[in-house]
Amino acid sequence: MDDHRLSLAPMVDWTDRHFRYLVRQISQRVRLYTEMTVDQAVLKGPRERLLFFRKEEHPIALQLAGSDPRTLAEAAQVGEAYGYDEINLNLGCPSEKAQEAGFGACLLSDPLRVAEILRAMVGAVGVPVSVKMRLGLEGQETYPELAQKVERFAEAGVGVFIVHARSALLRLSTKKNREIPPLKHEWVHRLKGDFPHLTFVTNGGVRTLEEALFHLRRVDGVMMGRAVYEDPMVLAEADRRVFGLAHRPKTRLEVARAMRAYLEEEASWGTPPWAVLRHLLTLFRGRPRGRLWRRLLSEGRSLRALEQALALLEEVEEEGEEEEKGPKGDAEGPLFLAREGV
Repeated sequence: MDDHRLSLAPMVDWTDRHFRYLVRQISQRVRLYTEMTVDQAVLKGPRERLLFFRKEEHPIALQLAGSDPRTLAEAAQVGEAYGYDEINLNLGCPSEKAQEAGFGACLLSDPLRVAEILRAMVGAVGVPVSVKMRLGLEGQETYPELAQKVERFAEAGVGVFIVHARSALLRLSTKKNREIPPLKHEWVHRLKGDFPHLTFVTNGGVRTLEEALFHLRRVDGVMMGRAVYEDPMVLAEADRRVFGLAHRPKTRLEVARAMRAYLEEEASWGTPPWAVLRHLLTLFRGRPRGRLWRRLLSEGRSLRALEQALALLEEVEEEGEEEEKGPKGDAEGPLFLAREGV
């Protein structure tokens, strides 16, 4: 499925509508996913704040979490009414909070329950319902058990499987679950061979378009997460190299100018400037005056600060300065603690 060739992973606290809009300025075709959203929040919480997105964000999927077939089906209907192109069920979050509430990765221990949930969701909406899942639990997974789950979920009506190619270790933190145990992308490749009629997207540890293209020779799609947050311009050539589009990619400055106009409009609606600016801190990572850009935005936290930072970077463009030398790992503070959509 072409729309799933490359997608942005759901990341709690990070892939809000402002960051998704930023990514859309860089790539027209990368598929976007919301943060994980609990079904009860959709049904009883501030629905407009949780679900609003701009038309430019299409194609976009709403990721839901929950354990009750009825409420998940209702939440899926709400998402469809808001115009989402896909509803995704989270079967990968290993957090303690998810375990206490009985959703996320722990649901993989009860595939019959998951199938019941999926049948309810598929029956409730007309848009595709997908799953984002781990290979299994506690490092005890086997490929036959994984294939059996895929077969059962497919029978419930799911055609798209996004597979984080690691086991979920429920006794460990969410952060450690992004690092251990080792990735097994070859299992996702094997699933595609065994179920050629289904769409498989591999996820976990993919940091470059070169790596994505390697996997795309074996599966239908690749999902990238933290690498995009650390440097959104990793997607600059995605439309051309992954989707075959001929248009010229925007430069970092062109993206920054688009986000300046976006922030001005958002501020007029009452959006706090920092809600947008925090996502722009790494836009000039590794570029001349990139650290100054981050400092100005972090300290100013205003539209005026963005305008000042833009003016400085435009000077650099006119001067034709070369890229900064030295290590790229110059992240500051907790910036890169994005929790990749599990």
